[in-house]
Amino acid sequence: MPQHTVIPVLSEEVREALEGGQPVVALESTILAHGLPRPRNLAVGEELEAIVRSEGAVPATVAVLDGVPWAGLDKEQLERIAGGEDVRKFGHRDLAPAVAARATGATTVSATAFLAARAGLRVFATGGLGGVHREWTHTQDESADLALLARTRITVVCAGVKSILDVPATLQRLETLGVTVLGYGTAHFPGFYLTSSGEPVDWTVHSPEQVARVMAAQDALAGPASALLVANPVAEAEQLDPALHDRVLAQALEECRERGITGQAVTPFLLDFLVGATGGASLEANLAAVRGNVRLGARIAAAWAEPGAGAAR
Repeated sequence: MPQHTVIPVLSEEVREALEGGQPVVALESTILAHGLPRPRNLAVGEELEAIVRSEGAVPATVAVLDGVPWAGLDKEQLERIAGGEDVRKFGHRDLAPAVAARATGATTVSATAFLAARAGLRVFATGGLGGVHREWTHTQDESADLALLARTRITVVCAGVKSILDVPATLQRLETLGVTVLGYGTAHFPGFYLTSSGEPVDWTVHSPEQVARVMAAQDALAGPASALLVANPVAEAEQLDPALHDRVLAQALEECRERGITGQAVTPFLLDFLVGATGGASLEANLAAVRGNVRLGARIAAAWAEPGAGAAR
């Protein structure tokens, strides 16, 4: 069987940007295919790409179409991912069978980070990461995002991890895996829907240029090829009301226990419960976080693209 070396395929816009040393930001596609109702999902996808362009960078939305991984989608491809009933959800473990079966799917954080790094992209902006699930000692349930990021050299701008998870355990796991976490303008790890989870971070940065210097230092040290997490909190004015968040999350967890929902079904159930019980406020906080992360990701990519960016580069 021939070995294919052009995985993922780059859109013409992304290829020209990389060849010209222009900033590029990877974006996941799962939020479009599975995270939002139609037709709003397509509008959000177009909005996020427009935010990247407004900051002088090129968006590279990642997805798999007919078994071909892409970094950068044209209008028709973006519409297909947002509107297709047959669009599956692919983590990085699904990529090989998806390619072999010529399947179509949206990429999660782990698959997007993997393909973006393969494409030569250095910055990836998303909403929240997966992490260690509550009651891990009983379920051993941990997102594949963590292990993948421990061996992938990419900078991920996120609003922390989903607050339905065990945030302290996730931070401990990231430390064990050697994944560096930077708080962007904050000394506390963000809480996804909330500005703060209450958990401290060891390092704080205040500008895209500072992030670029850390990226350069990673390369200069030539250590394990792990990711750099830039934890960017949602603006306080746009966060979900903390009291409402805590009350609804407690209700959701209790409902989950009563119904005996376990395994992979837990996360979508809890997220859907929060959307319904908060009247959509949790979804709006999520989107506010994503917009802020995408804008910051574009600025970091621009700082990284500057000649001589980072003293150690």
